[in-house]
Order: sequence, then C-alpha cells, then structure tokens
Amino acid sequence: MTTEIQDQAAQPADENKIIAERRAKLAAIRAKGIAFPNDFRPQHQAAALAEQYGGKTREELEANPVAVVVAGRMMLKREAGKKAAFATLQDSSGARADGRIQIYATLDNTGAEAMEALHHYDLGDILGVEGTLFKTKTDELTIKVTTLRLITKSLRPLPDKFHGLSDQETKYRQRYVDMIMSEETRRTFKARTAAMSSIRRFMEKNDFMEVETPMLHTIPGGAAAKPFITHHNALDMEMFLRIAPELYLKRLVVGGFDRVFEVNRNFRNEGVSPRHNPEFTMMEFYAAYTDYQWIMNFTEAVIRQAAIDAHGTAELTYGGRALDLSKPFHRMTIVEAINKYAPHYTPEQLHDMDFLKAELLKFGVKPFSTSGLGALQLSLFEETAEAQLWEPTFIIDYPAEVSPLARASDTHEGITERFELFIVGREIANGFSELNDAEDQSARFLAQVAAKDAGDEEAMFYDADYIRALEYGMPPAGGCGIGIDRLMMLITDSPNIRDVILFPHLRREE
Repeated sequence: MTTEIQDQAAQPADENKIIAERRAKLAAIRAKGIAFPNDFRPQHQAAALAEQYGGKTREELEANPVAVVVAGRMMLKREAGKKAAFATLQDSSGARADGRIQIYATLDNTGAEAMEALHHYDLGDILGVEGTLFKTKTDELTIKVTTLRLITKSLRPLPDKFHGLSDQETKYRQRYVDMIMSEETRRTFKARTAAMSSIRRFMEKNDFMEVETPMLHTIPGGAAAKPFITHHNALDMEMFLRIAPELYLKRLVVGGFDRVFEVNRNFRNEGVSPRHNPEFTMMEFYAAYTDYQWIMNFTEAVIRQAAIDAHGTAELTYGGRALDLSKPFHRMTIVEAINKYAPHYTPEQLHDMDFLKAELLKFGVKPFSTSGLGALQLSLFEETAEAQLWEPTFIIDYPAEVSPLARASDTHEGITERFELFIVGREIANGFSELNDAEDQSARFLAQVAAKDAGDEEAMFYDADYIRALEYGMPPAGGCGIGIDRLMMLITDSPNIRDVILFPHLRREE
C-alpha cells in the first residue's frame, strides 16, 4: 500500500530529535565523501515542462521520449515498499503549482543503490533527477527517474504541508521557509518584481535616466520625517540615513539632466504599523519644464501600467472590495475632501483657527504653536477624510507651511502646487511643482528651522548647499515620489506592508 511520508509539525523536543536524526544522515553522507556536490546542472524547469508537455497524451510521450534533467526541493514522498516511490519536486520556475513536478523512481529504472538512498531522504532535501517524461494513469506529468542524486541535505523539518507557517511573525522572520511552503508568498514577490520591471521600462520609455544618489547624508532633507542618526568614525562626524533622495535628484536637474528617476531605499525613524516599515522603497522622479498637473497625469499612468504588467489588469480587488485603477483618478482640494466626507463642518468652522484647534484636540491631535490655518485644515482632513478615499484620489493644493519644497501657487496665496495620491485610504504618492526660487526656498528652510525649534521633530534642516545649487539656476520642474511598498500592497491584495517586503523589520528575536 502506498503511503505518504512527511514530517509533521513538531514540538521543540521532537524537532530537536528530527534534526539530530538528519545530522546523523548527513554525517554518513560526509563519510562517503559525497556531501553537498556542486556539479549537477539542471537543464529544465517544472513550469516550462508543464507548459510544453502537459497537453501531450500518454501515447505521444511514450512514442517520443523526452529526456529531462531537473533539480528541486522534495515536498512530498510516497513509497510503495522498496521497489517504487513517487515524490514531488519544487523548483523556482512557477509561483503556482506548475513550479512542481512529480518523479517516479523504481528498482528497475533507478537502481538499488539510488532507491535505498531515496528511502532515507527527507522532505526539504534538494534532489537532482535525470529521466524521461511520461504520464500516470491519473494523467499527471511525471519524470521516470534513471539517475537520482542528493544535492543538499535539509537538516530542519518543513512545517506541516496543510498549515505551512501558521504564525504571521514567524512567516516574516523566517521568510525563506514561508517561500518554500507558500505559493501565495512566491506569487506576491514575483508580482512585485514584475511591477518594478514595468516601472523601470515605463520611465526609460519616457526618456527618464535612472541614477543613484547617496544613502548617507550630512543633512537629512527632502521630506518631513525623523531620521536615523549614525556616526562616521574616520570623518568624526554625525550622519543621517536617507529619508528621501529629493534634494540630490534636483541637484542633477540643476546640472542639466532634465529627466531623472531613482528607485531608492529610505529610512525613517518612526512608528511601525501595517502601513509603515522603518526601511522602505520609493520611486522618485523629476522632469524639467513640467508642473504638478503633468506630474499627476504621469504618476497615474505609471501606477496603472505597473498594475497591468504585474496583475494582468488595472481592475483589482483589495480586501474583498473592487478597486479600479483603469478609470481617471479623482482630484479635490483638502477642504473639498472634508466637505464630502465630513459634511457636518460649516465653511465658517473650517476657516476658524480656534475651532479647528479645539476640534483636533477631540481627535487627540495637539497642533504645534506655529501651525497656521492650512496646517490645521490638513490635520482635520487626515482625521476625518483620508481613510475614506478608497478610489484613487489626488488631494491637491496643499498649504505652503507644510510644503517647504513646493512651488507657491500663482493664484492662491498660501497654497502650493502640490498633491498627494490616496488609494484605499492610504497615501501612495506625493508630488509637486518644484520650488526653483533660491531666495524663497531659503526662507522656507528658515521657517522649518523655526518649526523644529518649536518642537516639530520632523521639520527640515537648512541645507545651504542645496540653496547654492538653486542659485546656479534650476529650470521649472515637477517631481513625485511613489511609495513602492504600499503600491505593491494594492497590486497583490496584501493587508500588511510586511507582506510585500521580503525581510521586514521586527523586534529582536528572544
């Protein structure tokens, strides 16, 4: 009778026993001088074999034998005594079940020595197989094994196949096991790679040049955020991990590169949540002779194409609810958004600073003493309207006091040509017409310094070198930063930012 051989989820004591048994097997293999070989070269992958030969009949494969050489991790093993065994190998070729292929070893075809060795192999072992394709009576594409080798001995048992890694933190902490066991996890990260490739192609097709800028800064800038601080020993100076590449990218626009972009890692010493990781990926780009209207249109096109290339369509589902990125994105001001999603506020209340301060206290928000009307309205928007912006929506025309790098509006005093893009209630992108007036930028930096002195830890420093660069002259430009991790959450229908980061940050393991 055929039985399925599998290590079950074990308690620590049982797991230690299993590991000890596997180490003993490895010791025996070492004694033979054949442990961890590196001369096996697979020539085929499971997904390609399934695509090319999965539709063939049993008779066709028998009439035209196909020789294959495959390597993969053994995920299942079913033995029928000493004379025959089935096993399933998994390789890297598919994010779906077509990344697996069945093998069939017999005493006659595979040999007594290989069959005896297979009997002692464990789930998780990586095997190299040579043989020919055939189909079983249940029409499953299978390799009839002629040569079988152990490539890598697995010392730890895999989780139970039906449950995988049940603890979410363990999935994040031991991503390598999560990827072995979870088809969904493999699919998520293949979709992420497809989306990133799409973004790069889209940018290059539109004449943007990819560049690299420093990750260690002497002055943190380009965003309102609390930085990570480090120390350079040789130079004996304090340095900061990058919170944004913006000011360096705009230096390149000054230098004559009219269209630049960077896929960059940023670091912000702030809270951790389902939407926040202290280290995250942004795609930031700048285009000379454009404004925030052009940038909004372009940002929309980038995101839509990334979804299509990674997901197959711009019509997504997120958390069981439809999300359509194929339609034109909505646009509204901060006050318009409050009026729509919190209509009980009157126009007089929304322009009364004392009322806004008192109202924000009800939400547990204590405004800074330097906060003006625009900043108070923005805070109220964040508390009442932001989470309700399910469909893609550009919130436009941000107040100058919270937009120190954005160009002031020519028609509305105190307003800048800035937008933030929200989808499913989350900020996905932030962009604006760039401020290229060196004297205005200097004054904005000084206001930020005053805000920092008043207690705003996220306010910016004064960057004298960036002011010097602007004094050489920067053409009018627009720019934007797109949060890649949050975008991938949407595309892959993932509820937590850690689901789309291969190795998210966690508390130190005890």
